[in-house]
Amino acid sequence: MTLRILIKRNIKLFFKDKGMFFTSLITPLILLVLYATFLANVYRDSFAAGFPAGFSIPDELLDATVGAQLMSSLLAVSCVTVAFCSNMLSVQDKVSGARTDLTVSPVRRSTMAISYYAASFISTLCICLVATAACLIYIATIGWYFTLTDILLIVSDVFLLVLFGTALSSLINVFLSTQGQISAVGSIISSVYGFVCGAYMPLSQFSEGLRNVLMFLPGTYGTSLIRNHCMNPMFREMNSIGLPSDVITALRDTVDCNIYLFGKEISTAVMYAVMLGSIVLILAAYIIIHNVYGKKRAK
Repeated sequence: MTLRILIKRNIKLFFKDKGMFFTSLITPLILLVLYATFLANVYRDSFAAGFPAGFSIPDELLDATVGAQLMSSLLAVSCVTVAFCSNMLSVQDKVSGARTDLTVSPVRRSTMAISYYAASFISTLCICLVATAACLIYIATIGWYFTLTDILLIVSDVFLLVLFGTALSSLINVFLSTQGQISAVGSIISSVYGFVCGAYMPLSQFSEGLRNVLMFLPGTYGTSLIRNHCMNPMFREMNSIGLPSDVITALRDTVDCNIYLFGKEISTAVMYAVMLGSIVLILAAYIIIHNVYGKKRAK
């Protein structure tokens, strides 16, 4: 009962803060417009250059492939960056003193930690599902090759990435206690995360050494998962119209649908295992540190 009340309280406060809510909601939509406007042609030329001489695919399929890559990049980043916005409430409660009021009440610190996580997860998931719907509408206007199974897999990836993003933001926010720190961390995450997870620039474009280092970050596996499920329908279509399998494999390598660690290809099952294991470990660390760090601050 206490946990449910705290979760409802945190969700209401997030949606009541119009500035925070609309910023979180509008940011992915703005990114979609910017991606489609400035990066679509770059990705389109890159794909076109990868086809064998004398072989071409329909413009609709090429546009849909580009759109799917843009969609996967946007969702891979937004599921994490939006989580940092929605999770600001846990820090704002410290700033306003609301956390102190809650800690003097008979509420376990672990319950409080889980309530912040659950509320942030629900808020972030709502926003990211809206972003997913917007991306699917965009794809429908340029070329549609998705099946219902493809859409369900994409939604499941969004769910998984939001779990990860919320866990990561919760762990980092434990150590923040001022509005300035919130802004600084949010800016750093927004500008850096897209590069280190391979969303803005595929890992295949990095040097082998840097690529192997980044492969130890769980976010890269989440990006590859959602990229696979966003782009697989287009690769299936390319295969059906006769594009050589080695060319399709090369294209998949280029956009990180196939990822490698020390030269060994990582399977989809391993990607899921890494993401789920990371979520559990980060969430456990968050709850433990929230309890220990909170007690020290109280003293």
